[in-house]
This record gives sequence, structure tokens and C-alpha cells, in this order.
Amino acid sequence: MTMNRRHFMATAGAGLAALNLPRSGFAAGRLRPSGAAGIGICDWNLGPMCDPGQVQRARDAHLEGIQVSVGSDIDTIALRDPEIRRQYVQQALVYDIVYHSVAAGGLLNSYPLATEPYAAVWVIDAIEAAAALGARNILMAFFGNGDLRRRDEAGELINQPEGGFNSYALKQDWVESVVQTLKHIVPRARDAGVVLGLENTITARQNLAIIEAVGSDWVQIYYDVGNSWGNGYDVPGELRLIGNDRLCEVHLKDWNTPMLGSEGCMVNMAACARALDDIGYDKWLVLETSGRRDRFIEDTRANVDFVKNTFTMA
Repeated sequence: MTMNRRHFMATAGAGLAALNLPRSGFAAGRLRPSGAAGIGICDWNLGPMCDPGQVQRARDAHLEGIQVSVGSDIDTIALRDPEIRRQYVQQALVYDIVYHSVAAGGLLNSYPLATEPYAAVWVIDAIEAAAALGARNILMAFFGNGDLRRRDEAGELINQPEGGFNSYALKQDWVESVVQTLKHIVPRARDAGVVLGLENTITARQNLAIIEAVGSDWVQIYYDVGNSWGNGYDVPGELRLIGNDRLCEVHLKDWNTPMLGSEGCMVNMAACARALDDIGYDKWLVLETSGRRDRFIEDTRANVDFVKNTFTMA
């Protein structure tokens, strides 16, 4: 039968993983011209996390990819299970879906990489799972308990104006701990051909300083336009500052409405799209929205159409 590009990517990624060979160069973004590689969704917005049975739902909603969570809690690291990985690969072939990234999100928000030594194991789990699923990126989250920003005795964030951007003072000991931990994890990521993406509440400049301290191209920024806009950052300016080579993926969402670009949407998606065009962005755009209650398919299809009409797609 004729094998289209996504089938090739899924089988190539799985085959290389089975042979334990690095896959750098099979990244979707690296093989496409300028323009986003595709439109995906976080699995926690799709349905139950770590569930291969949700893949058909993504296709029904006109999505092209899924960001799969490595696990839902410390006792359930689902993607360690070879059978779960096998099911994901099989579903990718059946429904023509790409797994563009693996998330170590909720786990790291509860048990921070900066303070909990075993949190590094979950990042390594995510790297191994990404290699098995043909994914290119890892999302490492720093929210909740893992927030890198410093607070005063009253629990208020400590403001620290920086270079024209709103920003906050950081827990420098935590930042140093993250840098040192990443230095030890980077060789694993490099050998697997998987990028480690930082998603957090701090500015682009602060993230770039962390990347420079780690000293590796395998650590990049996982940017969320909704989070950054909500924190008062200049999102288009930050995207231009980061540049395509240091931006691994982009989350699209709005805190006021589940419908992108609708009335009341606080994020200027058109301005974000222009900024991504300016830097030649060629990776995945990932919806982090579930739509309105009981209207997932309808609303996600509308969000997919909005993204296609607003952002440049390869």
C-alpha cells in the first residue's frame, strides 16, 4: 500500500527505537519547510491521560498529533509499560496520528525537579518513552510546587523588572539545582534524539539564561502563549527573542475562553502567529484546551480550523 509521511514517521520512529538508535534528523520540524509542522493536543485535554484508547478521538476531532503524558501519578508511570507503548504505536498507524512530544508535567509540578532527586527518573522515563513512540520533545513543567519564582514572607511574588519585560526574582538555588540535573540528563536526551523543553512561569530571558548555563542545544523552551500572556509578558517579543532553534513546541490556549480567537479571548493569536512566522517556526502547535462541556469534538474542530486559518502551516 502507499505509505504517507505520517505513517513513515511513526514506523521509522518505532523502528529506530527498537534498534536503540538515535533519531535526531527524523524530527518532524526538521524535515518540513517553514510553517508549523502540525496541530496536536495534550492528552489531558483529550480524555484520560496515558490512554491509547483516546487516539481515535483525536483523529475524530481533526487533530494530527498528541502530546502523551508519561504518567498520571508516582505509582502509575504508564509509559514504562512496553505493552502500553505498543498500543500507542499501533493506534498511530491505524489513525494516522503523530506523537510529537511526551509530557512529564503533573508529576514535576507536584515533585519538583529542583528538590526531588527521583524526579529526574521521570524525565528519563519520558526520554525513553519518546524514543519508543517516535516523539521529538519532552515537556518538563515547573508550575505549582515546582515554580522557580521567589515569594516574600506573605507569599507574594517578588517583582524584578528586567530588560523591559515584567519578571520576578528566582529561587537561585533551585535554578542551579535544575541546571546541574539537566547537565546529567542531557547525554540521555542527545543519544535518543529528544529535546528537553522547559515550560514554566518565568521570562524568555530567564529561560535562555538557564539554557546557556546548561550549555546544550538539547535543552530548549516549551512555550505556552496563554501562560505567558497571563503573566503579563510580551509574548510576540519573547517568541522573536527565543527564535526557532531554541523553541521546541508551542502550547495554544486562552484562560478566558476555550474557543481560540473568539470574543473575550485575551491572547492575541494573530500577533503570536506573526511572531512565529518571523522566526520561521517549523514545529508543532499544541492545543491545551478541551472545548466547552460535552462539546469536545465540535469545539476542537473549530479550534483546529482557527489555527489553520491564523498560523502558517507547512
